[in-house]
Amino acid sequence: MRWIVKIAGKFSLVVCCLLFVLVGCDSAKVEKVTGPTMGTRYHVKYIVKSDTVSQQQVKQVVQQVLDDINARMSTYINDSELMQFNVAAINQPYTLSADIIELVALSQQLSRLSSGAYDVTVGPLVNLWGFGPDHRPDQVPEEAQIKAAFAKVGYGSVEVNKQQNQLTKRKPVFVDLSSIAKGYAVDQVAKALEGLAINSYMVEVGGELKAKGLKPTGEHWRIGIEQPELMVQQEPNLVVQVDGKGVATSGDYRNYFEIEGKRYSHTIDPRTGYPITHRLASVTVIDENVARADGLSTMFMVLGPEQGLAIANQENIAAYFIVKTGQGFKSVASEAFKTYLATNTAKVNGF
Repeated sequence: MRWIVKIAGKFSLVVCCLLFVLVGCDSAKVEKVTGPTMGTRYHVKYIVKSDTVSQQQVKQVVQQVLDDINARMSTYINDSELMQFNVAAINQPYTLSADIIELVALSQQLSRLSSGAYDVTVGPLVNLWGFGPDHRPDQVPEEAQIKAAFAKVGYGSVEVNKQQNQLTKRKPVFVDLSSIAKGYAVDQVAKALEGLAINSYMVEVGGELKAKGLKPTGEHWRIGIEQPELMVQQEPNLVVQVDGKGVATSGDYRNYFEIEGKRYSHTIDPRTGYPITHRLASVTVIDENVARADGLSTMFMVLGPEQGLAIANQENIAAYFIVKTGQGFKSVASEAFKTYLATNTAKVNGF
């Protein structure tokens, strides 16, 4: 499953998301497992207080969880549940797993919250602009092409029936959950670890992560959020401590193309059909639900810094925005995020 990117809908774009620096302790008591999944890799650090569970058992459980999600939700596996729905007939209810229904319902909550800025059916527009899985951007689409792609986009054309675990398409849309599935995978791996009586861990899948409990030193897990201009030096702009929370980041400064000096972002606004043009370089969200944090970070990336900050404060969402300026970058935090800045020395500005 090639869940390669985070975008407006995170639809198969060949782009790197904002990375996390995992700042922690490499004590011998901290076990690690890692492996491939969803076109990226997962990393799990955890602490065990006894020999009741082996590293091999942990890796097997983690891999099973991730393989199951990938097999059912990938848009690169033709017979996955999600792909079977995507090719199903219009106006015919289609039964899917309860968690797929829940993720589509969550995505629609974010779509309504953002007035359509977040849309898991944005794929046709992403492909048209050349940021899809098998395309390279090299030209600006014609207006007629954008209009034709628009006809296949629209979160409101997917009806959700939670009671029957069914989805119904009202037009030929294509649902891609890659903007939310990696966060969901983190949630499920964390749940599986706790099922093994592992209550201190840090789970990361493709840049989305969750941390809980304390390290052997008695400290919380620390996560460094990188600033774009410091990417080469791998220096964190900000370090936060979380316990039982997820962290997700979307960025817009690595994947784009230029024609006649004009820069076109990989992040496509589903409301306009065009790449975003605002100054937001990246946004990080902290939330108990990593799937929600994953979707929110994409939503804010489309909305931009001003609208994004307004919604974050209105909805009490912990969000940290890094904004491009003429001199470099500046950062601003929502009121809910400022709690995580209490012991941090990073300078946070306003717009």
